[in-house]
Amino acid sequence: MALKITRAVLDGLAAHARDAVPLECCGLLAGSGEVIDEFVRTRNIRASEVAYEIDPRDHIAVRKSLRARGRSVLGAYHSHPRSPAVPSATDTAEAHYDGRFLYVIVSLEGSPPDIRAYRVERGTLIETKFETLL
Repeated sequence: MALKITRAVLDGLAAHARDAVPLECCGLLAGSGEVIDEFVRTRNIRASEVAYEIDPRDHIAVRKSLRARGRSVLGAYHSHPRSPAVPSATDTAEAHYDGRFLYVIVSLEGSPPDIRAYRVERGTLIETKFETLL
């Protein structure tokens, strides 16, 4: 089954990225199987223009809330306010969940925002294509 992300989630990620400028935003992606149909904004405790770190308290709270509804975290997202939607060296070094966990980057460098997805394979982030669900 191919990875799918709803249009509402993609629009929400772009809005979060714009709201956070000039800082990077971050959050978690939820759904089931290969379908991401929910996102949750979290705090970037680094409050940085070039790096992010999801607040661990937010991360735990989101996981508990999702689990109570029979859902799970399928990935994380963050923005690149002034650079392409390509993983930085820091993004790659800090990507610890391999396999099915998805890393999404929202670039505001152009218009419309460029949104790309990645998975860790053998210690590096490899772009993963996805289908947009309406």
